[in-house]
Amino acid sequence: MERIDEIHPGIAVIILDEENRVLLQKRADVGLWGIPSGHVEPGETVTEAAVREVQEETNLQISIKKLIGVYSDPASQVFQYPDGKNVHFVTTCFLAEIVGGKLQCNSPESLAVQFFHKDALPADLIKMHPRWLDDALANVESSFIR
Repeated sequence: MERIDEIHPGIAVIILDEENRVLLQKRADVGLWGIPSGHVEPGETVTEAAVREVQEETNLQISIKKLIGVYSDPASQVFQYPDGKNVHFVTTCFLAEIVGGKLQCNSPESLAVQFFHKDALPADLIKMHPRWLDDALANVESSFIR
């Protein structure tokens, strides 16, 4: 197992548009594309964190539709930052719908935000995000625990 320096509760939010394209953000911290995601702040619920992070990063207001899953397996949830720190994320992933706002890159944490067709995703995608997207698109009633 990799050295783990920290563990953080996180959220991720899968948002599909009317053409069934998925919203991705290009993160400034690692230069990779990924599903909008972030940390849960002290005193915040996971759903509050999800709504806040999407608003901060994309200028969109969302409504949570369902829980996709909870992801904690170190094999897929340890991420190395450019400074060499290995962070283990325990991520709660949601499916959400847009209820307001206009898409724009709204934060210094993002280089870009854009919708992509699922068969035309960028090659430079954060390693754990394809699993989350596959689970969201599986269209099953139950949630995943991985």
